[in-house]
Amino acid sequence: MNLRFTKHVLLSVLAIAICVVPSLGQKSVTTRGTMPFEPAEELFYDAEFSKSVLRNLDVAEFKFRTTRNPINTTSSESNKPYSLTFSAEVSSKGFFTKLFNLRFRERVESVVEPVSFTIRKSTILDEQGKRVRQSETTFDPTKGELSWTQKDPTDPSREPRNATAQFSGQLQDILSAIYFIRTQPLAVGKSFEMFISDSGHVYRVPVQVVERKRMKTIFGKVNVFRVDPDIFGPDSLIEQEKGQISLWITDDNRRVPVGVKIKSDYGIFDIKLKRHVNGTEAARN
Repeated sequence: MNLRFTKHVLLSVLAIAICVVPSLGQKSVTTRGTMPFEPAEELFYDAEFSKSVLRNLDVAEFKFRTTRNPINTTSSESNKPYSLTFSAEVSSKGFFTKLFNLRFRERVESVVEPVSFTIRKSTILDEQGKRVRQSETTFDPTKGELSWTQKDPTDPSREPRNATAQFSGQLQDILSAIYFIRTQPLAVGKSFEMFISDSGHVYRVPVQVVERKRMKTIFGKVNVFRVDPDIFGPDSLIEQEKGQISLWITDDNRRVPVGVKIKSDYGIFDIKLKRHVNGTEAARN
């Protein structure tokens, strides 16, 4: 099994899963304080793997968190500007740690200006056994340019990898896209596209809203949308692998992604929401 594929696709897919969570008929959110993940939110997921005689093996867990960070200005307290910080962590468990005696963990942090909802900076710490990589991407919307750097923090003498790319319009990273698309309208039969930056490149991601149905979740039996993002294939986010993804999102004001199914040559991954925390409780943690 390709560990890099497994870890990266799990994080990327869940990011896209969470990003396409608008409710049917909702208007785009454009004002502060009205977005479903503010002022704070936490999401916890477990991922299971199945193939042939192997069924429902634990492989990873996810943690997502939203926080506000005030910006020091002379503005009044009631109108004080802030940035939004989104953080995510995916780590191995069960199947990988026991069978391969190998652990992986990937931590992502994105800083966003909330009014324009524009990504300003993203950082990734990727740990795979003894292999460690740290990357940082900065975004300049006035120039339409991003700058990406990756280094090995365990070997300061090693030459960093660098890349730059041009972009126009609104661009996100794999994590900020989660929350940006949560503010957009959605309807069955609708298709749209988004542009995501990853490792110094910009990718076009088509999205198709397939159906709406009732599903059993941690919230009880609720209405959900099934959404299929296309991230596999040439010039795509996951270009060297074949696969299909379906995800399910609650059709209510919470706009919470409750499940993702990934079908690939390696097997089937099921990612399910296990806990959801928002508002005051999340802000205290």
